[in-house]
Amino acid sequence: NKAAEITGFSSQEVLGRDLVQDFITKEYRVSVKEVLDDALQGREAANFEFPLYTKDNRRVEVLLNATTRRDVSGNVVGVLGVG
Repeated sequence: NKAAEITGFSSQEVLGRDLVQDFITKEYRVSVKEVLDDALQGREAANFEFPLYTKDNRRVEVLLNATTRRDVSGNVVGVLGVG
């Protein structure tokens, strides 16, 4: 798992936690939340760069692509964030 390798967190440690509040540096929380909220409205983002915290409190830069996920009827059902 590449995310675990980069961050030091296992999937069990992050499942159910708030990505923005728990892992994004304070100065980027609003902008990262906006990118994710926009993707939920169908406005996708490509190559959005932001820092996040690793398990040992290091700061790493992540490049995010937020893609809207839709059901067969075209309704937005979620966001896939690839970094």
